[in-house]
Amino acid sequence: MSAIKTPPPNKLLTFGLVSSWYSSNIGVLLLNKYLLTNYGFKYPIFLTMCHMSSCALLSYIAIAWLKMVPLQVIRSRVQFVKISALSLIFCASVVSGNVSLRYLPVSFNQAVGATTPFFTAVFAYVMTLKMETWLTYVTLVPVVTGVVIASGAISCHFNAL
Repeated sequence: MSAIKTPPPNKLLTFGLVSSWYSSNIGVLLLNKYLLTNYGFKYPIFLTMCHMSSCALLSYIAIAWLKMVPLQVIRSRVQFVKISALSLIFCASVVSGNVSLRYLPVSFNQAVGATTPFFTAVFAYVMTLKMETWLTYVTLVPVVTGVVIASGAISCHFNAL
């Protein structure tokens, strides 16, 4: 029995997708920061609603009309509850991030976000008692160290003002 071979990934397409994802994330972050601080917009939850609604609409178009990925159905109540919990947590995360933009510089917001892989690995261990490879933890130490150093520099800068 032979294995089904998948075609090699198109490197240009992969680069384009990663670049557009990265650019759109930066664009949303900077636009939210501008609206909340410079423009005086006072509704970070409304921005989150717009963000989530746009994602839902574009996802629907990509799935139902463009057939980019197959439609998946929810198979059980348990699966629905798990998806709902994940959705609520993600929404709370985006709301918190938008609210924080009123008080924090974008650079600090991004620096704190860079620690996400470290805390994900730690909490995954706490919740499942399954460790990542030692190399994973070792490679995350410089990231967290850099964030701590950058946060201290940002903090000193704002205390000086």
